[in-house]
Amino acid sequence: MPETTSFDVIVIGGGPGGYVAAIRAAQLGQKVAVVEREALGGVCLNWGCIPTKSLLRNSELANILTGEAKEFGFSFENLKLDYSVAHKRSRQVSDRLVRGIGFLFKKNGITHVQGTAKLTGPKQVRVEPSGQALEATKAVIIATGARPRSLPGMTIDGAKIITSRQALELTAIPKRLIVVGAGAIGMEFAYVFRSYGADVTVIEMLPHVLPLEDDETAAEVAKAFKKQGIKTLVNTRTEGVDLTADGVTVRVKDQATGAEQAIAADTVLVAIGVAANSDGLGLDAAGVQTDKRGFIPVNETMQTNVPGVYAIGDVTGKLLLAHVASAQGIVAAETIAGHETRPIKDADYVFMPRCTYCKPQVASLGYTEAQAKEKGYEIKIGKFPFIANGKALGLNEKDGFIKIIADAKYGEILGAHLVGPEVTELLPELALARTWELTTEEIARTVHAHPTLSEALMEAAHAVMGQAIHV
Repeated sequence: MPETTSFDVIVIGGGPGGYVAAIRAAQLGQKVAVVEREALGGVCLNWGCIPTKSLLRNSELANILTGEAKEFGFSFENLKLDYSVAHKRSRQVSDRLVRGIGFLFKKNGITHVQGTAKLTGPKQVRVEPSGQALEATKAVIIATGARPRSLPGMTIDGAKIITSRQALELTAIPKRLIVVGAGAIGMEFAYVFRSYGADVTVIEMLPHVLPLEDDETAAEVAKAFKKQGIKTLVNTRTEGVDLTADGVTVRVKDQATGAEQAIAADTVLVAIGVAANSDGLGLDAAGVQTDKRGFIPVNETMQTNVPGVYAIGDVTGKLLLAHVASAQGIVAAETIAGHETRPIKDADYVFMPRCTYCKPQVASLGYTEAQAKEKGYEIKIGKFPFIANGKALGLNEKDGFIKIIADAKYGEILGAHLVGPEVTELLPELALARTWELTTEEIARTVHAHPTLSEALMEAAHAVMGQAIHV
């Protein structure tokens, strides 16, 4: 029997939930080990959030150079867009951040164990292939994330039918791309690939693109995508995919009319959601329960049904976003250490920031207009267009708007929906306002620097009260 090594806290998974939990636990004086089978940083830093943002920046520049150059007074001869260089830069950005996590582990005295973890009891972990045995004296934190899933009968082959991970491995753009799923991941890749010249079609089963976003926000993005030459088929079901000699054929059906069509492409990117990475973890041996989808239920301090076993991030199925995983990780670490913390209640997840980084960008929190009405709120809405914002015009980014949904009686923010230039950077002000129960009047009366995009926030807050100045 291998000798067992003891730690106060063992974290399974080194993604944005796991590594943040580990660092916070170490800050609080805990002896911590992190078991990670691949690279530190998880999907987010290696094959998700970070490399895609690098590619999206390249795509923005590509669109300016190919579509807006004349407006800025630029002209080019023989302009060449080299996607392989964009890809290389994205990997360099990811690698730098991953190395940074390794440095933070050393700084905080965290032990990194390379391998695949399996629970052999509530606080016992075996690491394969080494067989190393670990024991937690206080708690185990499960932070194993999730993986892309596919449609029934659609086999991911990594070549003609791919997920976001394989998309980030491509060093050349397919000429014809079909994206199945118009959520954040699908829309971001559609924008990137179209920016480099691909013929892109996005297929969405629900009534509009970005189906979790407010109707008006989704309509604005759909309009922008049409201008960019991206085709979107909404309320359309993917019936199947057939491999051909030179690519694939995707069979789709319009759910309103019943009309069917076949669309040919070189590659299909499947972006319809994820499945929990909870199988093979030894949850049964530890007595940890999962729901029907394989996600691990947790309470407001991230505790599972088993004392001493916590779960954070995508594997909990709460809200599958990296920053949510990090927030959960801090709560779990502080709870384990007996430190004062700020629990995350189920109602809090509605007001977590949500972002999509295509162009125009989308940022939101809280309820959509329809959801607020369904819940019986009496609401007031303030809306301000970026075309009336001086900074946006100077940037030549005039499409989009900010929409704030407020409680009519108290002025408290019920929802915010932003679409336009760099709106993902504007959202934290509204998140802070919601956290500390600030009213739209308090936002409106806060002086915002001029000229800035943030002035549109101030104006939208004024608009809730019917007092917008510049519209």
